Amino acid sequence: MSGVIDRIAAVVGSAGMVVGEDAMGPYTVDWRKCYTGRPLAVVRPASTREVAAVIGICAATRTAVVPQGGNTGLQGGGITDASGTQILLSTVRMNSVRAIDPVNNTITVEAGCVLAEVQRAAEGAGRLFPLSLGAEGSATIGGNLSTNAGGTAVLRYGNTRDLALGLEVVLPDGAVWEGLRGLRKDNTGYDLKHMFIGAEGTLGIITAAVMKLYPLPVARLAGIAAVASPGDAIRLLEIAQCQTGDSLTGFEMFSDFCLSLVIRHFPGAPAPFRERHPQYVLVEVSDAKSEASGRDAIESVFAAGMEQGIVLDAVVAQSLAQAQAMWALRENITEAQAREGQNIKHDVSVPVSRIAEFIAITDAQIRRAHPQARMVTFGHLGDGNLHYNVAGPQEVAPDAFMREAEGLTRIVHDSVARFNGSISAEHGLGQAKREEIRRYKSALELELMRKLKAAFDPLGIMNPGKVV
Repeated sequence: MSGVIDRIAAVVGSAGMVVGEDAMGPYTVDWRKCYTGRPLAVVRPASTREVAAVIGICAATRTAVVPQGGNTGLQGGGITDASGTQILLSTVRMNSVRAIDPVNNTITVEAGCVLAEVQRAAEGAGRLFPLSLGAEGSATIGGNLSTNAGGTAVLRYGNTRDLALGLEVVLPDGAVWEGLRGLRKDNTGYDLKHMFIGAEGTLGIITAAVMKLYPLPVARLAGIAAVASPGDAIRLLEIAQCQTGDSLTGFEMFSDFCLSLVIRHFPGAPAPFRERHPQYVLVEVSDAKSEASGRDAIESVFAAGMEQGIVLDAVVAQSLAQAQAMWALRENITEAQAREGQNIKHDVSVPVSRIAEFIAITDAQIRRAHPQARMVTFGHLGDGNLHYNVAGPQEVAPDAFMREAEGLTRIVHDSVARFNGSISAEHGLGQAKREEIRRYKSALELELMRKLKAAFDPLGIMNPGKVV
């Protein structure tokens, strides 16, 4: 294998080659510390040309390649196996904004661009790049595309797939598909970009993308409402959609237990109300007219909810700092849960109209199996995506509780299937759910996926052991 490393090093240079256990360490463990790999080497190409040359070498030598962006994935999709034979290809050095076209409302970026940097570049041009998620300070556009990331603004702008107009992709034989078209209409056959979005690097490596931009809103306003149940949260969503239309950009729900975790592990985090309530809804409106107009829109939604007995209490942010503090309550749930201890995570989606029923039925099933389990339920209510997590009781040793993980996960996923949902809403399959998905996709769907994989990657070198 040293010959492979020497040939790749000749392409990427010393800055593009990382070897040795200590130096490779940051690339070999996933964010949740659930998966650890042992790559032959970490390769960091600086251009599409270098990626193509590296993949060409790997194809000629049948060396497996695992692409990695910011290493913020939650399903182990960007981690090699432990064989010491796979190349980990990191895109972190490919981080240029190639072009911004404010008239066409597009931005062309390389795969290693950090999401927050893309947002700032768009804002500098007077435009909005709406993809927003908790890991935006380290997640990369390539990784977002690879997993078809969702985030907090899907309700208005869609998933990453909906924001992509064109791609540049290095194929498994080293050829480069140059599909960087900033077109919203192109009806000339198969839309190939969608083969690579959500494929988690199993069909090729995305090296650049043309992404949609939008006019910057004049104001982004947020408010939190307290409600008695998920059912009431859905009723409030209907009111908000009717009254605000496309200006409704965020509608998040989190339970009181989620709030208690954030307050416990983030000292100084402000509780939104003096009294505690069963559920909370965070509403965001992006207004094209004025801050006052946006604030009026949220207040009218909350007022209508109170008139109908849905909203128990409500507060609207009066400043950007208050709005950021409200979002922090929602966005810090994942980290607070990690600080609390081990937990069983589920990233699921069900039809919005059935979310309340799903939660009630699945909660009851979980508690029958493990009466002391603590439910950590939160998510993007507006698009039906729940992070339906289960934490063990404090008095039970974490390792003992985690031995229940397989059985509890089966309960959750079987319930999702009965509600015609998906066991992966926005985090992908990676290696974590590769076997699990076989229980829930039809034999025909799985066979079609395998045929696509074989057609694009006949040697099986692209991110083996992931997705399919």
